[in-house]
Amino acid sequence: MKILVLNSGSSSIKYALFKFPEQTLLLSGLLEQIGEPLGQHSYHVSSTLAEQHGKQQLNIPNHQYGLNCIRDILLNSGCLADFNELFCIGHRIVHGGELFTQPTLLTAEVIQQITAMIPLAPLHNPANLLGIEVAMQLATHTPQVAVFDTAFHQTLPDYAYRYPVPENLYSELKLRRYGFHGTSHRYLAQQAALLLNKPLPEINLITLHLGNGASACAIEKGVSIDTSMGLTPLEGLMMGTRSGDIDPMIYDYLHQTKGWSLAEISQLLNKNSGLKGICGSNDMRTVAERAATGDYQAQLARKMFAYRIKKYIGAYYAALGKVDAIVFSGGIGEHDAQLRIDCCKNLEILGIKIDSEKNAQPATSDGKIHQAETAVAVLVIPTQEELAIAIAAVTVAQQIHLANK
Repeated sequence: MKILVLNSGSSSIKYALFKFPEQTLLLSGLLEQIGEPLGQHSYHVSSTLAEQHGKQQLNIPNHQYGLNCIRDILLNSGCLADFNELFCIGHRIVHGGELFTQPTLLTAEVIQQITAMIPLAPLHNPANLLGIEVAMQLATHTPQVAVFDTAFHQTLPDYAYRYPVPENLYSELKLRRYGFHGTSHRYLAQQAALLLNKPLPEINLITLHLGNGASACAIEKGVSIDTSMGLTPLEGLMMGTRSGDIDPMIYDYLHQTKGWSLAEISQLLNKNSGLKGICGSNDMRTVAERAATGDYQAQLARKMFAYRIKKYIGAYYAALGKVDAIVFSGGIGEHDAQLRIDCCKNLEILGIKIDSEKNAQPATSDGKIHQAETAVAVLVIPTQEELAIAIAAVTVAQQIHLANK
């Protein structure tokens, strides 16, 4: 059976087609700069039918057009004969609030509930809903499943997810920490348990999803007990374009001194801060290259990035009491060896000791980069969010198919 995964963002759509039960990736791709004068569509066909790569620049005026492009490449590649061939479609949904704690079959009622959560994720949920709407038009009889970024963090205790603000702001507006990247953190926990040969309910981890968006998660006995992102993805670690943790009175200060509106300040902190704000680039590869040449602003950006991660490692170590492993993942976490060293520097007293030689080598199947005699494992695990979404969607769809028999 074949499963399509769609991750529809505000200006991009990431997609993947899998064959189950083998969990084989047949085709994957990314559409970027949707709605801009010149967008880009890159894809990779990895089936035995035809190994090929493709990249083209084209105008992608809206999500409808973008999903039509995906439809065409799926059908023309030979990976899919017809959309009715799909067993199910899995959709990444950023915000599920307190309502959704598990992957959920998409119905009119569920779509209405996701729509009601738009105020909690105004940049993400509308784009996710667009992807659902168009996919339902293309595959009218195929079960479609919502997999929520926030679901994994619904196990946070109240003292971790509540903000110290008046009670009515929680009871009326559900103002609290939700956390994101949950699908990735759940997958990393599962893979770490396998690599360490320990049952998931017996493992304590600090997982670090480090990409243009970045978050940390404290996992106790296999479940999330704290995470760095909050009501929105802005809180927490320094990121590509997001500031992460700042004094909340900065909003008032900038309004009073610069006359900026809330929308302008939000744009600043979400789109023009982080690495980009410090050194002008949100691509860590470029920042690393510049830092190596002595560029002070690039060096500062990397030091700030690593320092804030280190502080979260220390805080979550204290929260957990015992840590079996630190897990690095995401584009930066997987590929930036020096950053991993910087994040763990001077943490030897906690039993965190990286083996420099292992760390410098390409990722291995066991993912281990720690020294042999160390209390805490340090792992590099490539995250596979699309596969995790596909697995979750299949589980729900199988229940639907069995119920309809």
